[in-house]
This record gives sequence, C-alpha cells and structure tokens, in this order.
Amino acid sequence: MVLSDHNNRSSPTPRFCNSFANRIFSDVAGDITITINDTSFLLHKFPLVSQSGRIRKMVAETKDTNLSKLDLINFPGGPEAFELAAKFCYGVNFEITPANVAHLHCAAVYLEMTENYRNENLITRTESYLNEIVSQNLEKSIQVLRSCEMILPIADELGIVNKLVEFIAENACKEQLVAGLSRLECGNRVIDEKGRRQEWWIEDLSGLKIDFYQRVISVMVSRGIRQDSVISSIMYYARESLKGIGKSRIWNPARTIPVLETGQRVILETLESLLPMENSSLIPIDFLFGMLRMAIMMDSSLGCRLGIERRIAVRLESVSLDDLLIPSVQTGDSLFDVDTIHRILVQFLQIIEEVEDGDDDDCCGYESEGGVGSTSHSSLLKVGRIVDAYLAEIAPDPYLSFQKFVAMIEVLPDYARVIDDGLYRAVDIYLKAHPTLTEHDCKRLCKFIDCEKLSQEASNHAAQNDRLPAHMAVRVLYFEQLRLRTAITGPSAFSGYMSGAPSAPMSPRDTYASLRRENRDLKLEISRMRVRLSDLEKEQVCMKQGMMDKSRNGKTFLTSISRKFGIFAGPTSGKQHKSRSRKRGYSIS
Repeated sequence: MVLSDHNNRSSPTPRFCNSFANRIFSDVAGDITITINDTSFLLHKFPLVSQSGRIRKMVAETKDTNLSKLDLINFPGGPEAFELAAKFCYGVNFEITPANVAHLHCAAVYLEMTENYRNENLITRTESYLNEIVSQNLEKSIQVLRSCEMILPIADELGIVNKLVEFIAENACKEQLVAGLSRLECGNRVIDEKGRRQEWWIEDLSGLKIDFYQRVISVMVSRGIRQDSVISSIMYYARESLKGIGKSRIWNPARTIPVLETGQRVILETLESLLPMENSSLIPIDFLFGMLRMAIMMDSSLGCRLGIERRIAVRLESVSLDDLLIPSVQTGDSLFDVDTIHRILVQFLQIIEEVEDGDDDDCCGYESEGGVGSTSHSSLLKVGRIVDAYLAEIAPDPYLSFQKFVAMIEVLPDYARVIDDGLYRAVDIYLKAHPTLTEHDCKRLCKFIDCEKLSQEASNHAAQNDRLPAHMAVRVLYFEQLRLRTAITGPSAFSGYMSGAPSAPMSPRDTYASLRRENRDLKLEISRMRVRLSDLEKEQVCMKQGMMDKSRNGKTFLTSISRKFGIFAGPTSGKQHKSRSRKRGYSIS
C-alpha cells in the first residue's frame, strides 16, 4: 500500500538511496519506502516511528497493517535533508554544519522530531547549534542565512531567518565596538586593520538575496551601526548585483536600452530605500549618479528616482559637468535628460530655502561670520556656474526644445549669477544652433541676460553679434557708455557691475537692497539725461533758426562760425600761425 501525507500518488521510476541503511541492517530487509521528490529510501519502520511524530501518525492512521510506502510532499531541504534526518534516527554519526543546520532543523520540524518521542531529539540538537555556535559567529550566521534561501517560506515561518538576522546585526555591532575601542587605545595604527575587518563581512553580505539583505541592513541601522559602514556595504552590494553601475555611459544614437537581468529594478529600488537621506553627504556623488542613470534606464518608480535626485541635490555644488550630462532614453527627445536635471535644481532650491528659513529662525540671517555671504548663497553661486556650463553644453542639441532651454534658465534666481558671461555664451550657442527661432523667441531669450553683469570682453562681443536682436545691442552699448563714464568720473552708486569685474558674493537681502539703490540712482540719472536731451533739442532748434536767418542776409552759418573762432582765415593767417608756433618753440628750447 502507498500512503501520501498530502494525496495518494505514485512516484515514476523512483531512485533508491539506501546505502547507509544496508550498512547497518544488512541482515534485516527494509519494510517501508519513503519517497521524497522522486527519490526513494528503503528503510525500517521502527527507527522512524520511534523518533518522528509525523511518520508515527501516518502509520497509525492507516487501516492497512501492510503499509509499505510513504510519500512525503514538499519536504523541506529535499532528499539530502531527509537522509540526514534518517541517519539521526538510525544513530549514524554525522556533523551538523552551517551549511546543513537550517535544512536539518526544518526537516526535523516537518517530521515532528520533538522531545515527546526522544530526549535531545533532532529539533533540540539543531536549535542548540543555532543558539550556541552560530549566534556567536558573524561569518557562520551569514552562511546559514544564505542556505535559508533554498527552503523558503518554511525557514521564515519557523523564525530561523529573523533569528539569523538578529545574530548578524548583533555580531556586526560587537565588531564595530571592538574596532572603536582598539582605535582609542592604539590611535591611528589600527585603521587599516579595522578597514580589513569591515571588508570581509561587507563582501559576505553581498552574497545574500536582496530581501534578506534589506532585512539585515534595516536591523543593523536600528542597532546603531555606523552609517559609513552601511553605505560601504550598499555600494559594494550594488556593484556586485547591478551590472555597469560604476561605468559612465555615453549617449547611443540608436537609443538601445541594455538587456537587464530579472530583478535588477527591484534590487535598485530596494538599495535606494536603504540609503540614508539625512547624511547623504557620506555617499560618493559618482555612485549616486550611477544609480540615477540605471534608474532611468530601468524606468524605476518615481519615488526611487526622486529619492536619488534629492540626495544629489543636497550636494549639487560638488558635481561636475560630466555628471549632469545624463543621456536621454526617450525616443525623439533631446540628446540629454534635461527634465531630470531640472527636477534636481528645483529640489536644490527647496533645500536652500529650507536652510535659509532655519537660519532666520535662529536669528542668523543671511550673513555668515566672515561677512561675505551665507554658505547657502555660496553654494548657489557655484551651482549657477555649473548650470551655465551645462546650458552651453546642451545648447547645440538640435532636438532641444525652446521651452526646456528657457525652463533651465528660469529655474535659478537672478542672484545665483554674479556675472552673466556664461549665460550669454549659452544663449549665443543656442541661437547659432537654432537659426529658425522667431524674433519673439530671440528677444525672450535675451531678456534673461543682464547687460550690467557682462564683462568687458562679453560686452564687446555682444555689441558686434548679428544673432542678437537690435535692442540687445543697444542695451549693451548703453551700459558700456555708463561703464566708461563711471571709469572717468570715479566710482558711483552703481559701480559694482559697471567696473567690469564681479563684486564679492552678496546675500539675497543685500543684493535686493543694492539693486534698489542702483535702480533709484539709475532713474535719477535717466531723468537728468532726459532734461539734458531736452536742452540739446532746444539748442538745435535755435541753431537751425539762426542758420536760416544768416542765409537770408547772405552769410552762411559756416562762415560765421569760422570768423567767430578763427578756424578758416585763409593761407596768410595760416602762415602767421605757423611762424608764431616756431617762435614759441624756439623760446621754449
């Protein structure tokens, strides 16, 4: 008779694995066959029913006294685990190791090998090994946890996974504490040793599946493990699991997205959730951009991408131009992913605003102790220079829309730029690469350029630039005239930008106050110029009227002027003038 613990079914062509039973009971024939996943074991009922509650119940519940076969469905650990459990029932010595203890424990629970049937039964033995041996060793804990990946979900249901995760976190914290105490005792001599100690467990954790790894890191963080250790572990896991995260990718005109292994998106999103947000300055910026590029290629969730972008925004002042040149994966779009950079800039400005609001609450204002400007404003100036370089780099793209280019210019406030040479260069390149722009669009672009912030060289170039609208050249010439007048008459209220050299960075409040003063002085100067212009127009009318009157009397205006000033006095007067000059020259010598 065949009995199954799940349903009645026969195994096709079973493979017998009974060598160890034959060695012990070679003179006694086996009376029951246990089938595990199409592998059969010819065994004896007595050693099994005396220690396994499940087999005892199955044998007792059958009405057939000649039961000869049992089929154990979904046996945890497969035939290998059952063979070890059978050896234990037969009293055969074998070694419990980190590689088999989890499988053996699950098999013992499945077979109900409890203390009710024998003292120190298999469940007790495996639990003792876990609690006394594995719990004290970080390497063995990781090894056992890795073996649990093959026996899910029963290993999780029995609490083995949670127990191992706690073991790993506890031992990692202990090693960190020991390393810290050694550093205090010996100074800097143990730094290398500490680095090597961290390296091995970081490397071992990279072999876990992502769900186990997430649970381990989460418990480590809750236990107070150092964030730099957590970040190092996440970076190592990412480089081992995500193909090409450390490689810079250039734009491919074919827009081909590489074939990614199954689960890569889940790994990336999980690692992003594990990265700290409050201390993101510990994360290398190139690693964050590598994750961002992969998130774009994998079309990861919006929350994942925004989280990475937020961490980049915190350190935007330290990025390079190459970092920002992220290739676009959208067909028919611009060559570079401008939308992503725009979102990063928006988040950066939000962070700046939050910092400044916090400074206001602390009565710190916008000024730093050095009196030059707040740290946030200094960061804003650096980002302004980076953005101008980025604009110049993407401007030649023929697929870059006018709206996106304008949005990238508008995102930064005016006080983010001390000098507009970089912005002028980017606009000029865009106008050159897009000759079909309407006059209205050209004027709109040029309105973003503050002619007062252009250097002497940029002003000279703009005055002769045929691509710029006429009113732009007039504005440049006007401010050049003011700059020249300032250079002649000395410094004035608006000599900051008129001098041609950028002033020191000022906070937004000081900038606004200075601009208000300059605007007031400029309005006054314009009023004076209007009055002067009106006077000149009146003089011109009088001169014209005088010319007409002289012409009626037979005298030209030129003749009257020459007589009045003695400019045109004929050849004789010219000779006399020369002789007087020579005499005057001799007297001097």
